[in-house]
Amino acid sequence: MSLLGHDDQIAAFRAAADSGRLHHAWLLTGAEGLGKASFARAAATRLLADAAGPAVQRPGFDTPEDHPIVHYIRAGSHPDLRILERLVKDKSEDLARSITIDQVRSLQSLFATTPSLSPRRVVIIDAIDDLERPAANALLKNLEEPPAGTTFFLISHAPGRLLPTIRSRCRQLRFAPLDAAQMRLALSRALPEESADEIDALVRVGNGSPGRALGFAGLQIAALDAAMDRLVESGDPTNAIRAALSKQLGLKAAQARYEAYLERVPARIASEAQRRRGAAMAEAVSLWEDARRIGESAVHLSLDPATTVFELGTMLAKLAPAR
Repeated sequence: MSLLGHDDQIAAFRAAADSGRLHHAWLLTGAEGLGKASFARAAATRLLADAAGPAVQRPGFDTPEDHPIVHYIRAGSHPDLRILERLVKDKSEDLARSITIDQVRSLQSLFATTPSLSPRRVVIIDAIDDLERPAANALLKNLEEPPAGTTFFLISHAPGRLLPTIRSRCRQLRFAPLDAAQMRLALSRALPEESADEIDALVRVGNGSPGRALGFAGLQIAALDAAMDRLVESGDPTNAIRAALSKQLGLKAAQARYEAYLERVPARIASEAQRRRGAAMAEAVSLWEDARRIGESAVHLSLDPATTVFELGTMLAKLAPAR
């Protein structure tokens, strides 16, 4: 199991692990979708593999796919690894609002016995921001008196909201957005069937976050961006571009792509505003404010998709050079 990017964070963790003085709790912080959870899983896999043997003779977190520990983890059956996440609600595909105190208390059964496959155990909490307050207090007891051989990975998108007592008991690793080359490589590996143009579009929409980019996978973002570019360049004097977009995105089956358009239009206007000065910038900023308001409320207010697509397209067309 390998991990792309975040070389400094990998090096810092490996140095601590190789020194024999590995901190018991690691707080992984940064924007959502940067790969913090992937880092935690890769680090956990390598820790458990090295502890159980045979020791891995590879750099970073790269662990052979045929290592016995990898098989256990992929099957979700490793007895010394516990991952706490928000659970799916009964009879629903929605996730619960928080990680509950009962989930945290369930760790006690893990700590009540010695590790099964090696001297080491790992707990991943994704994300610790989702812990309800009683659950956070219960976890704090484990962090204050960590069970022998246990390493905690606490993933946080907003560390400033955490209990100071939790932050103080962790070593923090901060994650930054990936650069364009790393994003392109990560997305090409995750989406090997996608075209180069679509990968480039996903790199732009991801803004350094592979997780965010993958949320737009399969939605033909390159084609949407190309249509928006044509609106900005030509002004769409015959309404043909806006009419085509309205027809495509107004269908019920196109809901996900419609919602991507709602998000992409304000971003496209914002990028245009950054290139302008004076009155032209003020006009673009005003259009951006209107587009953002519509984009954020369209689904909630059940606005007609076809009409909304056309209206947002008109805002893009207003950015076209005067002819």
